[in-house]
Amino acid sequence: MKSGFITIIGKPNVGKSTLLNQIMGEKFSITSKKPQTTRNRIQCVYNYDGGQMIFIDTPGIHKPKHKLDEYMMKAAYSTVGDVDIILLLVEPGKPAEADLAILKTLNPKDNIFLVVNKIDSVKDDTLLKTVPAYVEAFPFKEIVPISAFEGTNVDTLLELVDQYLPEGEQLFPEDMITDQPERQLAAEFIREKALYVLDQEIPHGIAVVIEQFEERTNRSGADILDISAAIICERDSHKPIIIGKGGRTIREIGMQARHELEHFFRIKVNLQLFVKVKSGWRDSDIQVRNMGYDVRTLDS
Repeated sequence: MKSGFITIIGKPNVGKSTLLNQIMGEKFSITSKKPQTTRNRIQCVYNYDGGQMIFIDTPGIHKPKHKLDEYMMKAAYSTVGDVDIILLLVEPGKPAEADLAILKTLNPKDNIFLVVNKIDSVKDDTLLKTVPAYVEAFPFKEIVPISAFEGTNVDTLLELVDQYLPEGEQLFPEDMITDQPERQLAAEFIREKALYVLDQEIPHGIAVVIEQFEERTNRSGADILDISAAIICERDSHKPIIIGKGGRTIREIGMQARHELEHFFRIKVNLQLFVKVKSGWRDSDIQVRNMGYDVRTLDS
């Protein structure tokens, strides 16, 4: 059989998480129109007839502004040194500075694929002009135009990945599909819904901390998952925005998150949300670690 690791890397909002979810057929990495949505590297195991692909989703490459950003960049770049294939995901058009900066860190001898995403969004000859511009900058092993959202050419991409994977033994049990703990997945699903509901009303600097995650059986014999989570914000003025008038906003976040959690965990969820203020947490080493973004774990 074949087995190996594949990193998905690129600048923010190019569709890395959407591609991972499309491949897996299940949501493991949250998506949002806001930049820097993905904060951790996320590893998912794709089992297929004849092999096992371990895909690694990464935070979008950008210039760090906070301690959290520094963690995210280390999380992204820590995945490219010892993998079998690197998928550089880009959008149609002229190479962005972030794309060129990523290419400078890559070894031309490695298996680097150029994956041009969002081909469904262009109607002119933009795509035809995209490939030559990137090829001039780097000797890619393969070039694949796709639409991660619609699934166009994703099967072709997987077939090419299979061709470059080395022969090897099964790396993970077949029933393992991600390295993300259930508590972390729950926190990310809640954060995704908070970003969606709040939209432009609040800056991107929120986090979610799971304070209770326990399964129980109620008196009627039904299994219920009790989840209590704190939405962390940076300013006192943000708290009433997240809560909303009469608690309307946080209830909407909770309703959407509960639906997502029940779909993923296949169990009835009792979700309790509240808001905490941690001033300037994104620029504090201690607070960033407390939120689950510990740079020390990236070297393990």
